[in-house]
Amino acid sequence: MPPPKKLDLIPLELRQRLAQTLQERGFADIVAVTEDLNFWLDEAGLQIRIGKSSVGEFSKLLKDQRDAFAMAETLLSDMDIEAESQMHKVLMQMIATAAFQMMQAVSEKDEHFDPKALANLSRMLKDLMHSAGIREKLREDEAKRIAREAEAKARAEALEKLDAGVAAGQLDQDAARRAREIMGFA
Repeated sequence: MPPPKKLDLIPLELRQRLAQTLQERGFADIVAVTEDLNFWLDEAGLQIRIGKSSVGEFSKLLKDQRDAFAMAETLLSDMDIEAESQMHKVLMQMIATAAFQMMQAVSEKDEHFDPKALANLSRMLKDLMHSAGIREKLREDEAKRIAREAEAKARAEALEKLDAGVAAGQLDQDAARRAREIMGFA
């Protein structure tokens, strides 16, 4: 197992402060940010020094995460649950195709699977399947909620009509009561 990265050894508060500083400076000015971080480490009495390449790597990771989140937010903001479900199906097909191509390439060259690539592909497929299951449940729950709201609205309208019929003298109270019982509103 490789040794932990130096940034993983510094206190969480300093990593959060580093992330905040990088964002404020537009993920640039890595040399100055590294100097600031090492100054904060001195202030905290820590005997660890972080190099600019580690800070640059951390900056790139933060920027990539921010960009991926923004892209996902943009894509999903316009999608309803049904569209998200369709997107998951397409992603599943893409992963299945990649797995097939990987297996075909290995069988044609009479080679062995790269365990790391196979593990990554398997993990991606598992995570996507889990996510698709959650999306499907959300879609079903949304459909049930819409059906319940429609039923409640229909019931309320039927009761209003019964009450309006009684108020207009078209129906007596006893008939309205029996109608409520027949419709299950009693």
